[in-house]
Amino acid sequence: MNSPATTYLSGCRSMLETVAAQTESIQQAATWFANSILAGRVVHLFGAGHSRIMVEEMWPRYGSFPGFHPIVELSLTFHNLVTGANGQRQAMFLETQSGLAERILRNFDLSANDSAMIVSSSGSNTVPIEMAQLFHAQGMKVVAIVSKLHCDASPSKHPDGVKLTEVADLVLDTGAPAGDALVAIDGLPTPVSPGSTVGGCMLVNAIKAEVAAQLTAAGQPPTVLTASCLVGPEVSRTMFEQAYDQHAWRVAKLYENVGRDESSASIDT
Repeated sequence: MNSPATTYLSGCRSMLETVAAQTESIQQAATWFANSILAGRVVHLFGAGHSRIMVEEMWPRYGSFPGFHPIVELSLTFHNLVTGANGQRQAMFLETQSGLAERILRNFDLSANDSAMIVSSSGSNTVPIEMAQLFHAQGMKVVAIVSKLHCDASPSKHPDGVKLTEVADLVLDTGAPAGDALVAIDGLPTPVSPGSTVGGCMLVNAIKAEVAAQLTAAGQPPTVLTASCLVGPEVSRTMFEQAYDQHAWRVAKLYENVGRDESSASIDT
């Protein structure tokens, strides 16, 4: 008999096959993202709950580069306290509330030259869905990362009953099962050991590699956060500083015209 550990690893191999079968869609997502970066704009990244892990996997970390704009709300993702103030109950409640996505995006000057990646394993919670709808309304291409089997089995919490898969331009599947957990244990009524993060991280890094290749082919090779063991400490520090500066320059564009028209109209009246 397989041990629980080998069962989990077998499930991960199955997810790898699911991700590998989506190469064409991964390349399409990368093209949209590379186009945004080449236009001097950004790729917005959003994930609530544990989906924030994929946002952080994309940027910033070793082997990643500027051009991505992480949007991670602590009220939706601050899990380490679990209970009490800032606890998990509140975060799970807020993720189902209509209107929060609009308040988040009110902070940014968005452009049709931007693009977006929304991560939600279930694809059914209100905030990620409304985030995708608002990005789409700005003319952006929106890529959704979901666990398709889990999404199919999960009822939508959105007021209109739609799911993230219905409001995105492209959907990528982590390959995780309904309920996410991969391992059944004898005597335990429900499975353990989730897999969506494994599948999601494979998708994110596959996209990242394709984007890097397209940027390089276009004559704008990215500044990659690179470990000192590869390039030496001085070069590594320089690359980090340059990458963070480039991120700041890009993100600054998201604030320069925020509310300008709205404020002018208010003053005029």
